[in-house]
Amino acid sequence: MHKVIFFVFTLIIVIKTNAQEIQVLDADTGNGIVNVAVFNQDKSKTTITDFDGRSDVSQFSSNERIFFKHISYETFSTTKTQLNKKGNRIYLTLKPEQLDEVVMSVSKWEQQRKDIPQKIASIDAQSIAFTNPQTSADVLQSSGKVFVQKSQLGGGSPMIRGFSTNRLLLSVDGVRMNNAIFRGGNIQNVISIDPFTIKNTEVIFGPGSVIYGSDAIGGVMNFFTRNPRFSYTDSLTLSGNTSYRFASANSEKTVHVDFNLGHQTWASYTSFSYNDFGDLNMGSHGPDSYLRNNYVIRESNQDVLVTNSNPQKQVPSGYNQINFLQKFRFKPNNNWNYDLGLYYSETSDYSRYDRLIRPNDSGDGLRSAEWFYGPQKWFMSNFQVTKKGKGKFYDGVKLTAAYQFFEESRNSRDFQDITRNTTVEKVDALSINLDFENKKIGALQLYYGAEYIFNKVGSIGQDLNIETNELVEAVSRHPNGATWQTFAGYVSGNYQLKPNLTLLSGLRYSQVWVDAEFDNTFFDFPFNEADIITGALTGSIGMSWFPKADLQLTLNGSTGFRAPNIDDIGKIFDSEPGSVVVPNPDLEPEYAYNIDFGIQKNFNDKVVLKGATFYTYLVDALVRRDFTFNGQSEILYNGELSNVQAIQNAAKAYVYGFEFGVEAFMNENISFVGNLTITDGIEEDDDGTDSAARHAAPTFADAHIIWKNQKFKADLFLNYNGEIPFEDLALSEQGKDFIYASDQNGNPFSPSWYTLNLRSQLQISNALKTSISLENITDQRYRTYSSGIVAPGINVIIGLGYNF
Repeated sequence: MHKVIFFVFTLIIVIKTNAQEIQVLDADTGNGIVNVAVFNQDKSKTTITDFDGRSDVSQFSSNERIFFKHISYETFSTTKTQLNKKGNRIYLTLKPEQLDEVVMSVSKWEQQRKDIPQKIASIDAQSIAFTNPQTSADVLQSSGKVFVQKSQLGGGSPMIRGFSTNRLLLSVDGVRMNNAIFRGGNIQNVISIDPFTIKNTEVIFGPGSVIYGSDAIGGVMNFFTRNPRFSYTDSLTLSGNTSYRFASANSEKTVHVDFNLGHQTWASYTSFSYNDFGDLNMGSHGPDSYLRNNYVIRESNQDVLVTNSNPQKQVPSGYNQINFLQKFRFKPNNNWNYDLGLYYSETSDYSRYDRLIRPNDSGDGLRSAEWFYGPQKWFMSNFQVTKKGKGKFYDGVKLTAAYQFFEESRNSRDFQDITRNTTVEKVDALSINLDFENKKIGALQLYYGAEYIFNKVGSIGQDLNIETNELVEAVSRHPNGATWQTFAGYVSGNYQLKPNLTLLSGLRYSQVWVDAEFDNTFFDFPFNEADIITGALTGSIGMSWFPKADLQLTLNGSTGFRAPNIDDIGKIFDSEPGSVVVPNPDLEPEYAYNIDFGIQKNFNDKVVLKGATFYTYLVDALVRRDFTFNGQSEILYNGELSNVQAIQNAAKAYVYGFEFGVEAFMNENISFVGNLTITDGIEEDDDGTDSAARHAAPTFADAHIIWKNQKFKADLFLNYNGEIPFEDLALSEQGKDFIYASDQNGNPFSPSWYTLNLRSQLQISNALKTSISLENITDQRYRTYSSGIVAPGINVIIGLGYNF
C-alpha cells in the first residue's frame, strides 16, 4: 500500500515537472481570458484556456511557434523559450471592434455602446499606432469623422457638426481641458496630448452638457491615457516600449520611450516623447497663390523681404515639443483604486503661419515681420479615488481632483517696426468631480454627481524695442486676475424598457460666476468690472431600439449651453487687419437645441452600414460683431486706427447635416471602410442679415481598402474634401483672400482636393515592428478649409517600435 502511494506521489511530481502552465491575461485589466485557442502552425497540437486563462503547453517544443487566438482579441504568437522569459504570462489586446462595445464618455462609467442613443466614435491605441500620427489633432483627423483646421504646423482645431473651438469640449482622463480663455478663434490645445500615451479616444457627436456642462455644444472629445499595469505575480515586473518616427515633408524626427513597473498592489507608468518638426513642404500640383514666394529676415537692423529659394517650403513653420507623463496606481483590494497622474507638455516658439503671409495694404510686401506663439505649456496633476461595491446610495463612487496650469503668449511685430508686442496668458485651473453609479433599481441604471471648477487668469502685455531692448508695459489681452467658476449637479438614467429598447435621459443645472476688473491705464473703459452670475438647465432624452437583432435605430434630443468666459467678456486683440476687439461685460449664455437620428444595419456580419442626420439650433449666439467704444466706432490700437468689434449675443445659427459610414469584410484578410460627412449651416444676425456658418466644414470623405494577416497590415486609402465657393464662405472668411485660392471672378474660395495614400505595418517579431507610409502620393498642393498653412506634399513616414 505504501509503495502504491509512493508511486502515485512520484508520478504526480513527474507530471508537474514535465508540465508547463501558462496564463493568458487581458492587457488592460489583467484578468484571465477563458476559451483562448492555443495551437501550433499546422494545428496538430491544440489546447484551450480555462476560466482563469490558464493552459498546459507542455506538448509544444521549446522553439516551436505557438499561436493564441480569441474572437475578441488580436492573435498573438510566441515560443515556450520566450514565454519562460516573460514569466509564462501572455497579455492579449482587444480588437478595435471589441473596444467599441463599451464606452466611458456618456456617464463617466462603463456602459454598453448598444444602449447609447448618441453617435460615438472610438479610436483605440492599435489604430493610433497604425496611423502613426504627428499630433493628437491628427489622431482625430485620421478617424475620417472629424474635420481639423490648422493655422500653422503647431496647430489642430477640430470641427464637429458645424462647431469648433470653445463650443467643443476637450477632456483628458475625465478632466475637462477647456479653461476660461478658450476662444472662439481656432485653438491648438489638443496638440498638448501625446498620441503615444493614448489608450482610447471617444468622440461624442452633439451636445454633452448634461455630463460636461458649459462648452459641450457641438461635441466632446475624451482622451484616455494608458494606465499602469499590475504584475499579477509575486515578483516585480518591468516592461516598456521605444519608438522612432521620421517624416520627409517636414524632416520630422520623433523619439518616444515608456516603461511600466508593476507589483501586485501598485504600478507605475512613465512616458517621454520628443518631437522635432522642420519647415513644412507643400505639394507640387495646385494653386500658385499658395506658394511661399518670399519671407522676412532681419539683416543689419533692418527687415528685408527676401526671395524664397524653394517656394514650396513654408518658412518659418517648424518647431519642437516635449511631452511627459507619470502615472501611479495603487489597488490594495478589489474595491479600492487610487490613481495619480502627472502630465506635462511644452512647445518651443512656433510661428503663426497665416499671419506671416498676410500682404500689406499696398499689396507689394508682407504686413508682419514676426508673428509667433511663445511656448505653449500645459501641466496637470490628476488624483482619482474609485470605490466599487454595494453602498447605501451607490454601487460605485469616483472622486476626481485636478489642478491644471496653462501658459501661452503671442508675439507680433509689423514690417520695419522696431517694437515687438507681447501678451502672456497664464491660467490656474482647479476642478473637483464626485460621480456616483447605481445599477440596482430594477431595470434602471442611475448615474449622478456634482462638479466644481475654478479658473484664475493672469495676463500681461509688453512692448519691446528690439534695438535698445527697452521693455515697457502695454495693454494685456485679458483682464489680469479675472476669475471664472462654476458649480453643477447632474443626474442621468439608463432604463431598459424592453430587452431591445433602452431609454437614456438626464438633467443638469450649472451656476456660473465671472468676475473681472478692468485696468484703465491704456483705455478709458466705460465700466470698471464685469460681474456676471448666470445659470443654465440642460437636458437630454433618447432611445436605442433594435426592431431586429441586426438593425438599430437611435433618436436623441438634447440641449447644450456655453456660458461667457473671460475671453468673451474681457479680451482686447486685433482680430483681423484694421479691426480690434474690445471687452463687453453684458453677455449671457448661448443655448443649443439639438435632435439627431441614427440607423445601423448589419448584413450577416459581412457589411455594416451606418447613417445619422442631425439638426442644431443655436440661440443668443456669442459672435464677434461691430461695436462702439465710448461712442466711437474706431479707436487707435497699436498705433493703427481700427474698427471696433466685440463679442455679443447678436445671432442665431442653424446647423444640419448627414453622416454615413460603411464597413465591409470580404474575407479574413480584406476589408473596406468608408466615411462621408455633409454639413451646412447659416448664421443669422439680429438685424436679419445672414451668412454661412464659419465652422461648417466642407463635405469630406475617406475610403480605405485594408489587407492584413497576423504580421502585416496595409491600408490603401483616399481622402476627399469638397469645394466651398465664394458665395458659401462665411463673411469672416471672405475677407481672408490671402489664405484662399481665387475663382474666375477673382473672389476667394476653398477648392476641392483629394489625396491618395498608403500605410503599412510589419510585425517583425513579438518585440519589433516597423511601419512605412506614403501620404499624398500624387503630390497635391492643397489647403484645408479655413487653414493658414498648406498641407504636406508627398510625404514618406517611417516608424520603428520595440517593446520589452
